Amino acid sequence: MGDYDDDTAFLGQSGPYFWTTFFLLNVVFVSTGFNGLYIVFVGAAPKHHCLIPDVNLTEEWRDAIIPFTIVDGEEVQSQCSRYKIDVVRNLSAQGYIPGREVNLTTLEQEGCLDGWNYSKEIYQSTIVTEWDLVCDNQWKVPFASSSLFVGYLIGSLVSGQLSDRFGRKKVVFMSLGVQCLSVLLQSFSHSWRMFCIMYLWVGASQISLYISAFVLGTEVLSKTMRVLFTTLGAFLFYCIGYMTLPWIAYGIREWRTLVAVLSTTSLINFPLWWYKIDSKTMLVGQELPLSKTYTMLDVLKSKNLRCITLMCLLLWMAINIGYFGLSLNTSNLSGNPFVNCFLSATTEVPAYIVSTWLLKTCPRRVLLSLFLIIGGGVLLLIQFIPDTLHNVALALEMTGKFGFTMAFSIVYIYTAEIYPTVLRNIGMGMCSSAARVGSITAPYVIFLGTYNKVLPYILMGSLTIASSVVNLFLPETLHKDLPETVEQMQKFNPPIPREAHSDGQALSL
Repeated sequence: MGDYDDDTAFLGQSGPYFWTTFFLLNVVFVSTGFNGLYIVFVGAAPKHHCLIPDVNLTEEWRDAIIPFTIVDGEEVQSQCSRYKIDVVRNLSAQGYIPGREVNLTTLEQEGCLDGWNYSKEIYQSTIVTEWDLVCDNQWKVPFASSSLFVGYLIGSLVSGQLSDRFGRKKVVFMSLGVQCLSVLLQSFSHSWRMFCIMYLWVGASQISLYISAFVLGTEVLSKTMRVLFTTLGAFLFYCIGYMTLPWIAYGIREWRTLVAVLSTTSLINFPLWWYKIDSKTMLVGQELPLSKTYTMLDVLKSKNLRCITLMCLLLWMAINIGYFGLSLNTSNLSGNPFVNCFLSATTEVPAYIVSTWLLKTCPRRVLLSLFLIIGGGVLLLIQFIPDTLHNVALALEMTGKFGFTMAFSIVYIYTAEIYPTVLRNIGMGMCSSAARVGSITAPYVIFLGTYNKVLPYILMGSLTIASSVVNLFLPETLHKDLPETVEQMQKFNPPIPREAHSDGQALSL
């Protein structure tokens, strides 16, 4: 196989061809920003309480029939219970006044047997209001979120094999079609189960699209501009879709219409199939020939590959738990959910720009550990912020999101540079699969906040700090040639052996 950078040198460093190719490759990522996190709005739970049927009650008893409970130190109306209708109706008919003549705390309670009454102050409808995913069914919302990430896991496992066999470009456009169709079908879901099944397809197609397009850009673009594409390019265009999402959701408060509109965002990419460099050259996406077909089993054949892969898997898992945990948590923060989501997305813009600048000159290993410590450390600090300082807590959460976004963008290019060309797509797919285990867990980590609001932050922060230590044992890739074969791959840095201390030697991490 010829030298990788010599084979792709025809692309040049600048000029109309490069910028056209760069832009068209990156436009693909915009739809992933639209379709990745709309569950924040589609799965939001508005304020609600038990529905009171049309029975003969006085105004006082109708106002008092919902008991109060303590949540996070505040007294609020119960969302899952009411005073027993028959008892309240009898007391109302006898002329008793609640609170004054009747001690409400002694009354028997019952569940919301007639359903719930949902506030339409923010949302006209969500999957929560349509299928009553509250109280005993509250677990179905994080399950729906996890179904997306299960799809990510499946797509990560198969996308590498498919793109190596059929070509990156074909898999990119196949994934676009499946994503468009599955999102559209999801808007017609007649049950929560169908919603979850279609969301799994959305996740599988979306991550397959992202990985295949990412690897395609890494292999097609020039050596100098590879960093620009894999940080400021791919991630920033994803962020454009992410930043636009809350304003589309702001204008469309009904979940089915919102999802149907978002399904159309993939259509803009299909004309790119016919894009040519010029009449004498190849279509964008033609692959470099490989002399041997590699599989995931090849990653396990050597100790070096096994150790590096294990550490990469742990890193990707921890980063994804923190990143998606904070992203999904925006609807639970105080304030306007649309503004909170926009702020969360906007926080990623400086992270991508700064990471692009730093990656040109700074060691990847040091950068990644630094921003993991920032992201994890801030999350551990949030629990000490008083409830009255909502803005301070919000600022810390956005700082944490900044740290995780930096780590997210760095780990992508870091991993791509560690693995050789013959295993890069498989390695990226495996790491992305491990990341999906983390993202599948993320909705349930956030769900723990219903029991103790600081518990999610403690778990995410501690895991992130631990992963920053693991990162120190990976090889540095700054100013190193992109490896093509397994033999050219760098070695991992083992812990300092005991005999090194006795000899006065030190191994550099």
